[in-house]
Amino acid sequence: MKVFKQKLADGRVITYEDTKRYFWMLSVLYPLQPFAGIGLHHLTSNQIWLLLPLFLAYVINPLFDHLIGKDNNNPPIEIIPQLEKDNFYRLLTFLVAPFHIIALLVTAWWASSQNLEWWSFIGLAIVAGLNSGLAINTGHELGHKTSFTERVFSQIALAAPVFGHFPIDHNRGHHSYVATPDDCSSARMGENIYKFAFRDIPGSYKRAWAIENKRLKDQNILKKIQHHRAIHALLIGLILQISIVLYFGLQMLLFLIIHNLFAWWQLTSANYIEHYGLLRKLKDNGRFEPCKPHHSWNSNHTFSNLVLFHLERHSDHHVHPKKQYQCLRHDPNQPALPTGYFGCFLLAYLPWLWFKVMDKRLLNLPHIAGDLSNTNIDPSKYNELRRRYKNQY
Repeated sequence: MKVFKQKLADGRVITYEDTKRYFWMLSVLYPLQPFAGIGLHHLTSNQIWLLLPLFLAYVINPLFDHLIGKDNNNPPIEIIPQLEKDNFYRLLTFLVAPFHIIALLVTAWWASSQNLEWWSFIGLAIVAGLNSGLAINTGHELGHKTSFTERVFSQIALAAPVFGHFPIDHNRGHHSYVATPDDCSSARMGENIYKFAFRDIPGSYKRAWAIENKRLKDQNILKKIQHHRAIHALLIGLILQISIVLYFGLQMLLFLIIHNLFAWWQLTSANYIEHYGLLRKLKDNGRFEPCKPHHSWNSNHTFSNLVLFHLERHSDHHVHPKKQYQCLRHDPNQPALPTGYFGCFLLAYLPWLWFKVMDKRLLNLPHIAGDLSNTNIDPSKYNELRRRYKNQY
């Protein structure tokens, strides 16, 4: 453990012990979980072991969140500058970025070199895709930072799922329009995750390109191509995946299509639960109020935060997007998800159950107080939701 100390102007000394310091290594090791399934398949020849990461993600992780419980350890505000300067935390994000590429290459090699049944080949592609969804989380953490090195490592991680345009849209698009009807990546009340996915992923891609086109609108075509970050990101990802096909064989085309779709699905799953139904107020001048902590859903469950670089402390992240993961603080008064992200993903995949759990939780928030006009609602579901809840609020 490491103890941080800060002497205040009045002579008092504040101390903070980061009890999670070395547990953050779970975020670095977690993307290597396909190796466990591959190793057990190698030892036993039983192809069911290749699906082990799916069991870990959707059974063990929610169980650990339930058993370990929530994390109430907040770094004092006065200590945060010291935490930010401690390069140990930054080093972990640098270490994990190439692991995403290594995990993809190893799973592709194993899928192409073994005599797999059709179901285990597809299952391994899904495992690889869900694992590359973690690369988007790494790219998210690094992509918010301003240093050249962190931006480069962000692109390394995002090359695995061919999603390098993500920081462009996320930083300039999503963070600007979050919790408004104008944001393709903010889910609306009454909108199921499957409908949302057709707004989220294509919308993110289009918005990233529009942002870059606007940034470079006065450049000639050659300079646009030379400086267009979305083009560069796409090329990096395509070069990686075309190389995989050329080296491991044409069967990798199907493998990578499945891989990409499920990597993007992981991002959609996170986007769906992070701002479901939450709405920023429209001011008299026609602009939305600044993003506040209650415009994001939080989860403070210990285990899933440790393997996701504190992604679930989302309220603080949206108010302070450049703050490093180890410095994010939890406020018990902000909107709270019923469990960690992995468990909430399962809820979201069953829309009837998600709506049953989350719609009432949404309407009971103090700033919404049962008023549907205070929610970001799916227009096609307004009358249905009004009838459903009119006698309850």
